[in-house]
Amino acid sequence: MLKKMTLIAASAFVVTGLMGCEVEKTQEGHLTVPKYEVEKTQEGSVKVPEYNVETPDVAVNAEERTVTVPTVKTEERVVTVPKVEVTPASEK
Repeated sequence: MLKKMTLIAASAFVVTGLMGCEVEKTQEGHLTVPKYEVEKTQEGSVKVPEYNVETPDVAVNAEERTVTVPTVKTEERVVTVPKVEVTPASEK
């Protein structure tokens, strides 16, 4: 059960981290292909676009909470549960 909860929390962390990025194109790109006949008449050049990528701040902590845990009988136990805080790049 704990492994399943950890897997769910990790999946949520990855999805949230990918959605929180902001990408800004800072420069256009272009590609000039050399033209050939019998001889090369033009030099080729490649310029790729540049991007600034701001990633979100993600804080993963643990906090203790009292939860109901299924057993032969139910009882309350204090367990550590994942706590994820995401600060989007636009709010940094």
